[in-house]
Amino acid sequence: MRKTGVILAVALSAGLAPTISTAQEAPQITARDIVQKCDARYPGEDQQTRLKITLRDRDANDKVNIYRRYWKDFKGRDGITEKMVLFTEYPPDAQGSAFMRWAYTGKNAEQWIYLPALKKTRRVSVRDPGDSFLGSDLTYADISPRGLDEDDHTVLGAEEHDGQKIINIKSVPRPGTLQLYSHVVSQYVMTNNWDDCHKQQIDYYDPKGELLKQQSIKWQRIDDAWLWSEVNVHNVQTNHRSIFEVSEAKVNIGLSDDVFSERNLTRGGR
Repeated sequence: MRKTGVILAVALSAGLAPTISTAQEAPQITARDIVQKCDARYPGEDQQTRLKITLRDRDANDKVNIYRRYWKDFKGRDGITEKMVLFTEYPPDAQGSAFMRWAYTGKNAEQWIYLPALKKTRRVSVRDPGDSFLGSDLTYADISPRGLDEDDHTVLGAEEHDGQKIINIKSVPRPGTLQLYSHVVSQYVMTNNWDDCHKQQIDYYDPKGELLKQQSIKWQRIDDAWLWSEVNVHNVQTNHRSIFEVSEAKVNIGLSDDVFSERNLTRGGR
């Protein structure tokens, strides 16, 4: 498979169709194969990070929020795919507040917030997957896993940039699936083997087919785990930006399920 990954990048950069064969007549490698292999980056079993979100309006005014973030992969146990909790560190007037999200297979996520001034935890419903995540330019749908076969994937072409092979893939929602966008175009960096291929940019197009926003992604590697280092999302229609910076990352530290409980929200993660 590593050999065919190299051949694919060369073939596409030469303008050839993505059809690959070996002496054993290996099956054709398709756009779907690239999405499946290059999107499936191992995030670790759990993560502890510091997350800084900068919201920048069209006049370059910044609003900054900093969180302590905990995340765990639940691997579909009890229908739960993953859990995440955020404890606010900045701004000072929001210290002690917390947000928790449980993501499920086949149904909407559950969410809770804790407000220390009220000393109360309350459930927050997700009415629309297109709602903004924490006021940013990403939606709840954008941060949720999307099924591989919810879209039709097509290779648009390939290019070379700074010595890297870039493959552009267009993904169009299939009928009956969530259709926030008419389509998205993702840029994949192809390397000498499948282990290092990854997505570096996503262009989102609105229902009219006009470019809505662009998301660029920088990665960091901790052992075998892939985590965001910095993500910059630019809404080209409003000229608003959201910048996510991830630091102080630790992975596979054995987080207890109790970290992701309502009781822990009130304790501030202690």
